[in-house]
Parts: sequence; C-alpha cells; structure tokens
Amino acid sequence: MATEYERKRLENIRRNDEMMAALNVRAKASSLLSAATAAKRCRDDSKSFKKKKPKPATTPTVIRKSLRTRGLNPDSGGLPDGFSDFRMGSQITHNKPSPKKQSPRLLAPLPFDSAYEGDGSYTQLVDTLLGVESKSCRGNLVKGEIGSVKDEIESPMVSTRSTSRVSKVFVKKEEPDDSFSDCVKKEFDIPVKLEKIEFEDGFDQDLLSLEPHNVARVVPGRIFVVQFLPCENVKMVAAGDKLGNVGFWNLDCENEEEDDGIYLFTPHSAPVSSIVFQQKSLSKVISSSYDGLIRLMDVEKSVFDLVYSTDEAIFSLSQRPNDEQSLYFGEDYGMFNIWDLRAGKSVFHWELHEQRINSIDFNPQNPNVMATSSTDGTACLWDLRSMGAKKPKTLTTLNHSRAVHSAYFSPSGLLLATTSLDNYIGILSGSNFENTYKIYHNNNTSRWISKFRGVWGWDDSYIYVGNLSKKIDVINPKLKRTVMELHNPLMKAIPCRIHCHPYNVGTLAGSTAGGQVYVWTAK
Repeated sequence: MATEYERKRLENIRRNDEMMAALNVRAKASSLLSAATAAKRCRDDSKSFKKKKPKPATTPTVIRKSLRTRGLNPDSGGLPDGFSDFRMGSQITHNKPSPKKQSPRLLAPLPFDSAYEGDGSYTQLVDTLLGVESKSCRGNLVKGEIGSVKDEIESPMVSTRSTSRVSKVFVKKEEPDDSFSDCVKKEFDIPVKLEKIEFEDGFDQDLLSLEPHNVARVVPGRIFVVQFLPCENVKMVAAGDKLGNVGFWNLDCENEEEDDGIYLFTPHSAPVSSIVFQQKSLSKVISSSYDGLIRLMDVEKSVFDLVYSTDEAIFSLSQRPNDEQSLYFGEDYGMFNIWDLRAGKSVFHWELHEQRINSIDFNPQNPNVMATSSTDGTACLWDLRSMGAKKPKTLTTLNHSRAVHSAYFSPSGLLLATTSLDNYIGILSGSNFENTYKIYHNNNTSRWISKFRGVWGWDDSYIYVGNLSKKIDVINPKLKRTVMELHNPLMKAIPCRIHCHPYNVGTLAGSTAGGQVYVWTAK
C-alpha cells in the first residue's frame, strides 16, 4: 500500500504532466531542436575557404640528454664578459645588446604555390582573370535597350561610374542645382548633366536582396578591405584581412562540388590595408600591408612581385584615374609617398598629417584634387599641381573631434563624405568645398571590428555605412539623415567595410570581422 508521501508525489507528477500538456511544451521543444539542427546544417553547408591540410612532420623526435649522461666533459666556457652578480648590488647585465627579433617578411617575389593557402587549385582563378584581360569587361551601352542605361549623351560627370542597370532600377536625367552647375562650370569647364539613380515606387529595401548563395567566408580573419573586380561581366570580390590574407571569391562559379570559387593567398604577414586592381590590366592586383610591403599580384606570371618595402606600416594606398604607373600611399605617422612603378623609386615624399593617413581618394572629374583622412581628426583636400618640395598647403580642411577613417568623393566629384569616430558623417560641397555640415551616425565600433567607412553608391544620392545592429544604413546627404536600413537574417554579423560595384547598379558587398562577405543584389 502506498504511503501518503508516495501518493502526494504521484499527484504532483500527474498535475505537472497535465500542465505541460496544456502548454504544449514538448511539441515546442521538439520544434526548437529541429530548428537548431537545421541551422547547424545550414552553417555547415555555407561557402567558406578551405585551407590545405598541413603535411605531417618528417623529422624524428630528438630526446635531449645532458653532457653527463652522454659521457662528455662539461662546458667550461664560464660566464660572459661583463657579467655582474645581483648579490653584488646590481642586476645581471651584459655588454652586448640583445639581438632584434627577425621579421617574418619575405623581401622577394612570392610564387603563387608558396602563397596559396587553399585546399584545391587556383587555376580557375588564373583562367578567369586572364579571360577578363582578353575581352572588354565594361561593355557598351545600347541606347534604349531594357537592362541598360538610356544615355543619349555621355555624361562626363559619371563616366567613371555605373554603366549598366538591373530590373526595377533606372537612371533619370536631372537638371542640377544652380550652385552645383556654377561650381562645375567654374572649376572644370565642362557641361553639367547629372544622373540620379531612382528606384521605382521610391527607395525600397525589397529591391535589394541577399540570397544564401551570395554569402561566404572568404578569409579567416577580420576584413580590413573589400573590393569588387571592376568588371561588368564577372562578379568577383577580393578581401584582405588582419592576418595578411587576400581572398578572391568568384560568385559566378557554377561547379561548387569541385570548386566553390574561393581562393585564399597569404602574400603579407600583417593586416592588409588596401587592394587596388590595375585600371587597364585587371590581372594585376596591388596590395599594401602593415608589414611595410607593397606587392603586385601578376596572374600571368603566377607571382606576387615586391614593389616597395619599408620598416614602417603602410596604412593606405590608391591610384589616380588614368594613371596606373604611380602609387599614392600613406606610411608611418602622416607620411605621404608617390612611387613611380616604371622607375622603381619615390618621386615625392611629404608629411601631410600628424598621425597616420587612413584613406586616399581622387576627384573623378579632376584627378589633381586629392582627399586624405587621418587619425589626427582631420580630412584634407590637396591640389597635386601646387604641392612643392616642402610641406604643401591644404585647399580645405574639415576638423572632427576624433579620428577620421575615410574621406571619399562622390561619383560626380561635387561632394566629399568623411566618416569619423566622433559619430558624424561629414559632407563637403561648393566650388571650393567650402560648405560643410555633419550628419549624426553611430560609428563607435569596438576594437574587434574594423572602423566604419561610409561609401557612395552609384550617384550622389546615397551613402552606405555599417550599422552596429548588423545592418547597412542608407544615408541621404540632402535630407541629412538615414532613410533606410538594409537588413536580412542571413547577415549575422556587423558589416564594417562596404563596397559598391562600380558597374553593376544595385550590387554591393558588406564584410565582417569574421571574414564573411555578404553580396546584396538588385532583384
């Protein structure tokens, strides 16, 4: 016969079972378990680089033995010269200075076979880039044809930007403001005709989509720079990370079983600060790094050539439009260098800032005008034609209260956007960029995330910048506020660095601290 305690226990069990059945707890727990299993399976199936397996060690294990056990006489060399016992009232000192730690940098050309870290072969990447070299990748505009820009008169103000469009996106000719018209005619002496990219039924995030096959982990470390291959026919992304890796992701790769389109190289031993595709030779890619090296990836020769080396870090690198024989880069604390690739030497060397130069950009309509941003809290405009041997003078300076991590010209060259840690996006306009105002935006990233850098879209209408809530903010400089947020459940990390495709309107890439790249495309 059951005791009173046993009867109470059974009664409690029955009551708890009835409560759980009423709340349907077991069914919900089963659904959560199945969802977690599906999410894990999705993560396992996602695209990612595959590092080659390390070769097993072939050297035998050496067991250390003392001189006594080996039957040898003890070493009687004695103490080194200049040795002082701490018991005599001083610490142990040596006359000879301690040797410096050897740098792991390789100051020589680096073959692809030595730099490649992928599991498969990189021959498909070589064939793709060489194929781009043999044909025009920018295409020709067909007047009035669906899927292309209707451009009856070529606009010099946007000749370096978008040359195609996708469905639900069209380019509308618009008469510019009087202030813009006056400044362009005065400064550049060219006809003014701006193009404005508009979206049907207003700007709607549903027009830009993020698909699962457009998400991949391209590099293992935190991404410092992400760039599209400037080619309309090939959709490829290059990313450089904190560990010195440069990864290429061909989104057009169809045979995913044998080749997922991701190719990983390690040409540097420190964070990669910049990646530049040669303007007239896309099979040559220039990269700079904090290790003080600038390398030229020559796909035809399958080698990373050494272009420049220094003991100081290189924080930024750029090229002027229509000038692929010169490199413009910032090294050390505020030093700016112009390097001639043909002569293999420095042409000019100036100290432009008090702290490091984070970005270098050139006006697309007047390449003699250059913009730099610096950790010293300033963004400056320079005229290369008036820069003498001594420290040159700035055309315009925009001051922020904290470090400025980017300063980029708009596609028309009429505006300049800066991004600073003081939580502001700065805008400069006017004939001499004398008009300035700031737009609030939270740019306080942690030390584990690359600093935000606002980039222009395909015209002067929108600026794209990362959001700490794992989104991409779309800022309208005219309205001086954020007008839209791009977000998707697939984007599971903060997109710190962004790049808009220079020829395919509506295609942009966001990169994260975990090495992932998310490519948004227009529907």
